[in-house]
Amino acid sequence: MKGDTNEQALLKGLAHNDSKAIEIIYKENFNMIQSFILNNNGSYDEARDIFQEAMIALYEKSQTDSFVLTCQIKTYLYSVCRRLWLKRLQQMGRYTGSIDGFEETVAVEDDLENHEKRNAEFAIMDRALNSLGEPCKSLLQGYYLKKMDMNALAAEFGYTNADNAKNQKYKCLMRLKKLFFSQYNIGE
Repeated sequence: MKGDTNEQALLKGLAHNDSKAIEIIYKENFNMIQSFILNNNGSYDEARDIFQEAMIALYEKSQTDSFVLTCQIKTYLYSVCRRLWLKRLQQMGRYTGSIDGFEETVAVEDDLENHEKRNAEFAIMDRALNSLGEPCKSLLQGYYLKKMDMNALAAEFGYTNADNAKNQKYKCLMRLKKLFFSQYNIGE
């Protein structure tokens, strides 16, 4: 029972960006993933990349109230890493049809597909934002990323008042949405 509460404490720590919890999860699980990937046509750098993606997936899941981990953290991470590694091997044409390693896995395909879809959407949004141009890009970044209020934005960008800054932000946001959905719909 103690191990179960420790796992829950680690998950809670991960959800709250507790560096100690993240460090423990990393130390307890990375070597297993590294061995798995090295034994299956991979390198140390690829093992780090795959493990990092799995940690991000677990972090994102731990942020949701509805997430209940029904297995050990190591089982979840192993399953995610195994699936990611198989997919990467197939993309690189290095998949041989047999994978050496633990057989204890958990179904995480839907989580991974959602994670990969979200990553693709973020990439499209990043391209749309970069093609937006100035001052729209800086204006939107100031409002949404730097959390600046309209008065501060008006002063920084030379608008006569906060209402003008708000109107310009709205126009920029509409342009960004148009760019995003034009790229999203054609599958770029």
